[in-house]
Amino acid sequence: MDIRHIARLARIELNSEEILRYQTQIDQLIQYVEKLTELDLDDIHPTSHAVEIFDVMRPDEARDGALSLEEVLMNSPSVTQEQFRLPKVVE
Repeated sequence: MDIRHIARLARIELNSEEILRYQTQIDQLIQYVEKLTELDLDDIHPTSHAVEIFDVMRPDEARDGALSLEEVLMNSPSVTQEQFRLPKVVE
């Protein structure tokens, strides 16, 4: 991988010392990734988390002490048909 080309694409200037350092680092990274491709992962299922995560759902029920519609809407600067009225954001 050519560091000069990558730097040009990223529009950054590198001196010769930085080019040498980054070239070495990228080469090491590519070697590590190539080493990982040698692993047999056929029986391993893809995951997005190291441990399983479960959503805890509760029933959507009205609770005592809930605000009335008038109390909810009284702090709104604009109300239309018992709903919050918001400014249009899409042309």
